Amino acid sequence: MSLQDELTAVERSLDELIRSVGRLEARIGAGLDIRRVRSDTDHLRESLALLKQSVAAGPPGRPGAADEEMVPISDAPYNSALWTDAEDEGLGSRNGHAP
Repeated sequence: MSLQDELTAVERSLDELIRSVGRLEARIGAGLDIRRVRSDTDHLRESLALLKQSVAAGPPGRPGAADEEMVPISDAPYNSALWTDAEDEGLGSRNGHAP
């Protein structure tokens, strides 16, 4: 099943849910609980519309992603002299104890 078919199936299911909520509202009245469910279904409809728009626009790209160059990083160990004066875990003292 294609992505468009999946979105269409979700849209049909959501339409049926909205119709069912409408029938339920007609039977039990417009109380707070049913208004919350109605609001949730409205939000789902809006979210699905946004999802369909983003899918139609294509995959999200990062700005400049095509211009990025891969930089190889060697698997060889680093020279330990690079870390001689480094602080351990940000404690800030050479003896390893917090000040």
